[in-house]
Amino acid sequence: MVSLEPSLDSRGNAAAYEGWLYHVGVSSLGYQFCRSRYLIIKGKRVEMYACNPRKRPGKPVRSGVVGSNMMVEELGRQIFHGRALYVLRIYSLLDSTKQGKLACSSAGEAQKWFSAFQHAKEEAMYESSKGRAMLSTEEEFKLTGSSSYNVRSSLTLPRQSVRIGRGPDSILLRPSMVAQDPDDVDSEMLLSKHLESDTIEQEKWKCILTMNGLRFFEDISRSRQGRKGSKFMKSVGVVEATPDQVFDMIMTLDKSQRHQWDVLTGDLELVEDVDGHADIVHGIYDPKFYKQWCFKKDFLFLRRWRHDQDGSFCITEDSVVHKKCPQKLFHRRVKLSPTVWEISPLPSKSGSLKSLVTQIMEVRLTGCKLLQTLFSSNFQTTTPFLLLCRIAGLREFFAANSQGIDSELAAGSTSLTLNTDGERTPQTVQEGLVPETNEQFYDAIALDDLSSEDDGEPEQQIARKSKVSFVARSSSWSSRLGLASKRPPCPEDNSDLILTATPVDIDVALCKTSFRQGHTDDDSDCWTDPGGQGFMVRGRTYIQDNIKVPGGDPLLKLLGVDWLSNEKKIERVASQSKCLVKLDEVRKLPFVLVFNLQIPAKPNYSLVFYYGAHKPISPGSLLDRFVSGDDAFRNSRLKLIPRIVEGYWMVKRAVGTKACLLGRALACNYYRNDNFLEIDVDVGSSSVARSVCNLVLGYATTVVIDFAMLIEGVDETELPEYLLGVSRIHRINPESAKPFEYMQ
Repeated sequence: MVSLEPSLDSRGNAAAYEGWLYHVGVSSLGYQFCRSRYLIIKGKRVEMYACNPRKRPGKPVRSGVVGSNMMVEELGRQIFHGRALYVLRIYSLLDSTKQGKLACSSAGEAQKWFSAFQHAKEEAMYESSKGRAMLSTEEEFKLTGSSSYNVRSSLTLPRQSVRIGRGPDSILLRPSMVAQDPDDVDSEMLLSKHLESDTIEQEKWKCILTMNGLRFFEDISRSRQGRKGSKFMKSVGVVEATPDQVFDMIMTLDKSQRHQWDVLTGDLELVEDVDGHADIVHGIYDPKFYKQWCFKKDFLFLRRWRHDQDGSFCITEDSVVHKKCPQKLFHRRVKLSPTVWEISPLPSKSGSLKSLVTQIMEVRLTGCKLLQTLFSSNFQTTTPFLLLCRIAGLREFFAANSQGIDSELAAGSTSLTLNTDGERTPQTVQEGLVPETNEQFYDAIALDDLSSEDDGEPEQQIARKSKVSFVARSSSWSSRLGLASKRPPCPEDNSDLILTATPVDIDVALCKTSFRQGHTDDDSDCWTDPGGQGFMVRGRTYIQDNIKVPGGDPLLKLLGVDWLSNEKKIERVASQSKCLVKLDEVRKLPFVLVFNLQIPAKPNYSLVFYYGAHKPISPGSLLDRFVSGDDAFRNSRLKLIPRIVEGYWMVKRAVGTKACLLGRALACNYYRNDNFLEIDVDVGSSSVARSVCNLVLGYATTVVIDFAMLIEGVDETELPEYLLGVSRIHRINPESAKPFEYMQ
């Protein structure tokens, strides 16, 4: 059994985090409060102060230890006293009354505090696995109840720690432009792990115009897809600001700030705050810009946003109808073109963070006249062009205000990595060594289009911008195009199964499940096995060159899929008497992996995948350590890669193409018994995942989606990575789900 060791600093002490945030909530009298607090997390102990104890020593107002049952959930963006804050909910799985909320000024800070609490929980789970239970004198940290100023501090202030918040004074001075602190263990670790695409994209973008430092592209691979008479276009530019700052500026409703970079939009007002990751906004186009308009033109749109583990953002905007905002007198309601903003961190050698900003738009065409205008010189006077030019406005806005931004960015950074013993050790990230960046950037320069046409910027010019990182990424492109000398990993190449054992052959036709197996790509409401060529995994030399290779055949074979529904959350499926793993034919297999994706809705759904191994698991292998290890190790390694093969383009962008460490983002429960391991993944435990899931369910009957599971490899002995199992779901119908009781 292998357990995850606690993270250590260079002195051998538990990693420490400290900084300013807000304690928010509702008082006993029903009033909303928002108090600035200084939080210190060292190991599994947490202390909260009213002032910075380094400058004014004192006793903490709250203190305690993080228990193994404590959960942290990102609630997203919420308004407190007219300010947008990013909220974390701290609660206990055993006691629903033990819950409270902490808020940060930026999404980046919220993600860092989220990771800090996760590290504290991992240390608590590690100590619990070693038999060191929480002492009776150690009180669990909680945000409920009255504050006590007589709490005695038992935490020695660390000499070196990760600074997260900068203090309430500096925060309040610049409420919408809070710099992301790069001196963070978790942000750099996540950056190196997740700043990459993990699927092979099918889009082929061609550059059709360059202007104002922007490049404008048309998607030639799906120009006829989507709504009838529409084109897909996007603009790409580099903004010298952090992703947090760009995100806040795009989301702001402040007219004084928006008018400095958005030439077309007039007033914006919030109609409804749907949840922490979605809202409805009403806007008016500036009537002074178009003198020929007889009426004011307004629009109403739904915004959804997602903050990825690598620090990037995705914002989707689409028209919507709302009863609280009917059409006004002397206004003409226009339908907003569906739009997606993508903001990715782009580290530079100077140490300052830049952002790659991409705006994708579905331009609806009505008539031959507009079609001709789109590709003529008059295109520069059209509304889509003005909207796509907003990136140039953002770039110039931040360039004019860069003095205050650059002073807040530090040059160096530190990351935590795992050594071969499962123990985290500090590792300095050298300047200039940039991990493999977001593949959407290279979609933008159309390197996946093998045509001989000029697709924009020469490779030599890009290489001068980022010489070190370009070498590794170009190798990654050649891997994807089949030009690399390295072949994809194959199940026979790894030692996770005993190769000398006699394989167990079973009749898959006897593995009957509630969801039928399809046979062609045109089938609906079924599942198939797509193979692993559409996914990217870490190659044998990933640590040195960041090269990823196609996934190849999965290690485990897909036996079947269940599509279930119930009023309550469905769990422990494998323990049911009529479950697939209980069949005599399946019992012959040495090992079965059950993956239960719990989807929150009315009713609740579960998509259950069954994967079987034809040979026994090799003792001591990575798979054996995952199957037989503790939950902390499993949470730190299990990855899921989604890939929408067919569906509405905004749904594709909302889901994304990046691998997600499930244990860090969602609540996962593991059940080991007999010859199987069941993994129950609660999608509803994250408001981000819940929002994206609801969006996908709305288009479920038109979406074809792939899932791939794998165990993350962190050192050379665990590389190359391999896919555990893959599956494809074709245009699933929610009404076809079978009641869960049929298995009992």
